[in-house]
Amino acid sequence: MLFKTINFDEHFAEFVSQWYEAHRGDYRNFDAMEADMPRVYTRFLNTPAPWLEGITPGAYFTQFEDPKDLVDWLCTYCENGVPVPDLLLEQIENVGKPCEKRLVALLRSEGAPAEARMIAVTLLRSMESTQPKMLYISWQLNREEEDELADNAIDALKDMGRSAIQPMLEALPKATPAGQAALLDVLVNYPGYEPVYQTAIRLFRSRPEQRALFAGYLAKLGDERALPDLVRAAEDGATGYVDWIELRSAIERLGGTVSDRDFSDDPDYEALQGTDPM
Repeated sequence: MLFKTINFDEHFAEFVSQWYEAHRGDYRNFDAMEADMPRVYTRFLNTPAPWLEGITPGAYFTQFEDPKDLVDWLCTYCENGVPVPDLLLEQIENVGKPCEKRLVALLRSEGAPAEARMIAVTLLRSMESTQPKMLYISWQLNREEEDELADNAIDALKDMGRSAIQPMLEALPKATPAGQAALLDVLVNYPGYEPVYQTAIRLFRSRPEQRALFAGYLAKLGDERALPDLVRAAEDGATGYVDWIELRSAIERLGGTVSDRDFSDDPDYEALQGTDPM
């Protein structure tokens, strides 16, 4: 199949421009026209288009139901640098389960466009698919600190709920520190697993630059054993105001208290005076 990468965004922008010229007198101001955009978009979807050989934009992608064609088409859009039409994504979702296997295959293809793989994760999340569960977990094992694709996968694992807990627990000790932090983002929502607490407290101690993050995780776990470490960090003179606020919140959630400190020389304290949560 020859995949045409038609820029639907450009055609919609042209439709809106022509609509505005034809209906300029119908709107009091630009805000009134903006408010009418949903109706204009619906008109666009249902208007036969010469650039689609007379087919309406809303019906164009509904002609195609082959999962391979639809997912390959998504990749072609990304490869050509053309905005992927929402209408194509909607059709992939509408075809549903038959597309899951093709989307997972796309995720496994490291040579595929990054944008296409990111969209595939989002589509699979919308489809509530659990097929890529183990793949998503494997991405956390050697991940870097900044990894948008792996972050999207973590959000998908959150959506999967308890079904993802056991394989994540098994992966936790094998992951890099960045991967462990990412897995904790899910696992701390299910208190009671000792390896999760031990990992969280170890990372809290070893990564002072991320104290606020791990303090929040420890607070979610609700384990009072963390209090001495949290209080010690809050009382550390090297702890800045922003981190101290997060530490204090975690300490209080665990039933502890911490003394106030003078942060008058802390630039973050000065900048946040107008929104100080104290």
